[in-house]
Amino acid sequence: MNNNSAILHFRLASENDAAALLSIYAPYVEKTAITFEYDVPSVEEFQNRIRNTLLRYPYVVAEKDGTILGYAYAGAFHPRAAYEHAVELSMYLAEESRHQGLGKILLKKLMDILTLQNVYNFDSCIAYLDHEDESLPMDSFHFHETLHFRLVGRFEKCGWKFGRWYDMIWMEKCLPHPEKPEPFIPFPEIRDKAEQMINA
Repeated sequence: MNNNSAILHFRLASENDAAALLSIYAPYVEKTAITFEYDVPSVEEFQNRIRNTLLRYPYVVAEKDGTILGYAYAGAFHPRAAYEHAVELSMYLAEESRHQGLGKILLKKLMDILTLQNVYNFDSCIAYLDHEDESLPMDSFHFHETLHFRLVGRFEKCGWKFGRWYDMIWMEKCLPHPEKPEPFIPFPEIRDKAEQMINA
């Protein structure tokens, strides 16, 4: 990273971070097709999202000198129990913090915590075009490639935003799968251990 990594701090998000996280997320809604959400959610809605995520999954923020630079969290890949060892990953960085290596560190910390929960499949849902346009750079696709995610599926013209159609792809990274997995552990049960390891 170009930023001095010694003064970067990683921690778990809380509902009190909602306004700061929303200020990072809002430009993605308003200016890009990176998210297919049309309207910027309220702070209250964002608080609910953080709260609901932390009931089962980690939600990690990176900050420098008290300013949040980015965040990453996990969600259910599918609500049925058989899918509990797979998650969907999401990450957003402040504009000034992109292309500096922060995303790789942040996502790795998130996945390290998820391995404590007996998660083996990491999946990302990514808006996609064959040729990027002003609303959709191909950064996310190439970023996941560098982390050894592989393309596992593509849905054509499934998202309509800014007056045009966008495809959606799934990229996946898998850990070795045991013959019989240990049960998924909800995040609150490993929270203390996650807090200890997050800045290791």
